[in-house]
Order: sequence, then structure tokens, then C-alpha cells
Amino acid sequence: MNIRGIAMAGLLAVVALSTGGAPAKADEGFDERPLIKVPADGKYRVVYDIRSDKEAAGTNKGLYYVRGLIEAFRKQGVKPEQLDIHIVMHGRSAKALLIDDTYQTVVDDPFAVNRNAEIVSDLIELGVSVEICNSAMKSKGWTVEDVLPDVAIVHDGYTRLIKLQNDGYAYIGGF
Repeated sequence: MNIRGIAMAGLLAVVALSTGGAPAKADEGFDERPLIKVPADGKYRVVYDIRSDKEAAGTNKGLYYVRGLIEAFRKQGVKPEQLDIHIVMHGRSAKALLIDDTYQTVVDDPFAVNRNAEIVSDLIELGVSVEICNSAMKSKGWTVEDVLPDVAIVHDGYTRLIKLQNDGYAYIGGF
């Protein structure tokens, strides 16, 4: 047992003695507070605004967090079919939605593989609408053939985000 473990065991023993009960487990905490969850029978509408090319765990950070949101809902009993998620990718993030040949040109590496393709495919299979901004495509010289299959092309990212927010989708940005 390391020094942290010894200190935690001692603290738990002191708490047990002072409360007259058995030691609390380290993962239980000292407060008994209700855990607020979403209703498992609800329907949830979300739009992600993704414009950065920053990565997390080897994929676009925004895509990584969308997958995490689906998992967080699953842990609360919400199935993917109860979720209506749109991902609007524009600016630098748009390169995450390219086929390998085009991606290799963009990143200037003839051997590069777009590691985002698998997560995009998985998200689409779960019912997520993955969307790329046509204005970003045009500014980079990309065509429909350069974009991953089943990715929707929207006129531009900003008007799409406004439309979805007007339709009641919860906005998640910062990616």
C-alpha cells in the first residue's frame, strides 16, 4: 500500500470511529446526496458546433466528446434512438470528414490515414447526423467525392447551427 492508501485508510478509520459506524468505502464519499439523472424515457436534441482540429485520443476532440455524450446517456438508461444529435463541422475541423486520399494531401503525408473515419461511421450508424459546411469545402477546393460516405453537406455551418437552435436543439460548442 502506498502512502496515499495508508493516509486514506487512516482517514476512513477516524471517520468510522467518530460516527460509530463501519469505515466508508473510498468511492462512496462522505455525503449522501442524490445523483441527478436525465429521465430514461426522454427524447434529447443536441447540436454540436465543431470548428477546431484539436484531437483527443487520436481523433477530433469534438467527435470524441459526442461519443462520450452518447455513452453518458446510455449509462442513464437512454438508448441512442432517443437521441437526435447533429454535428456541424466547419473551419479547420472539416478535414476530419475527408476520405484518405484527400486527407493525405491536406496533411501532406502520403501514408496518413484519417483516423476520424471510423468514429464518423460509428456515429452515423448510431443515428447521428454528421454534417460538413459547404463553404469550408469550397474554400479548400474539396468536392463531394472528397467527403466520407453518408456525411451530409450543409450550405454553411452558421446558418445550419442557427436553424437547429431555432428548432430547439441544445447547443454544445467550444470544439
